[in-house]
Amino acid sequence: MKHFKSLSEMHRENGLSAPEHPMLSLIRVTPGLVLNFKEFTCDFYMIGLKNIKGGHWLYGRTRFDHEKGSMVFWKPRQVIEIKNLELEEDGFIMLFHEDFLLGNVLQSEIQKYAFFDYETDEALHLAPKEEKVIARLFESIESEYTNNQDEFSKDIILVNIHSLLKYAERFYKRQFINRKELSGKTVTTFNRLLDDYIHEDKFYKEGLPTVAYLASALNMSPRYLSNALKIETGKTAQELIHIALINVAKNKLRESEYNVSEIALSLGFENMSYFSKLFKKEVGKSPKDFKNVLLN
Repeated sequence: MKHFKSLSEMHRENGLSAPEHPMLSLIRVTPGLVLNFKEFTCDFYMIGLKNIKGGHWLYGRTRFDHEKGSMVFWKPRQVIEIKNLELEEDGFIMLFHEDFLLGNVLQSEIQKYAFFDYETDEALHLAPKEEKVIARLFESIESEYTNNQDEFSKDIILVNIHSLLKYAERFYKRQFINRKELSGKTVTTFNRLLDDYIHEDKFYKEGLPTVAYLASALNMSPRYLSNALKIETGKTAQELIHIALINVAKNKLRESEYNVSEIALSLGFENMSYFSKLFKKEVGKSPKDFKNVLLN
């Protein structure tokens, strides 16, 4: 599998014209243009807006869905393949090397945008008005990219990329809310899976339930699941797991034959200090103090 360290190399390998900037590339995809990229990894962030007519692309070994008006985000060193991709309407793919962000606030802030870790079927599906907002930002970037670049161009482009990501974050929040109303609450299914894990005593074999485990069972990426739950409940997946475990611990502590260490181990906690700290955070008392109150 090919790994691209430079945009020029990737363009050349796939029969595209050389990029206008060594660390930034804009590919305008128009109806009739068919894109093919052999399976590869790279050192670039990629953002795409597409209305697929045919073909497919893969990200992390998973096929993208074909819903109209989808916006997708990739981060460096993920497996990507684009095969016979043709769009119904104009779209774009923007690639920028991670070093393009050096010295800019976006270098650290881009890690906060969870959608770069979402799976392919968790693309952002834009409403027509939202699509126009994104298109205008892309056109502003394109204007700087294709005209004579000067000392201001990079900063202007980065400001627009930052705005694009902020709008994407806003639109994703809208999508979480809308899809919650359409498809029922994610938290219901999440809690059911967590309850099954607890009642089947999987702690002994599997250890503590993880966000990754539950997300996989729900066919979601961990960060998408946590963000969806945050919208529905105000708490992340990890926080909900902790609450469920502490509730089990409280019930076990009411049964006087179990001591704190035995209960912690039965729930998959190998680190007693971690269990005690978590318990106190949720209950307001240490597990030992909680048990003493019950006994007295």
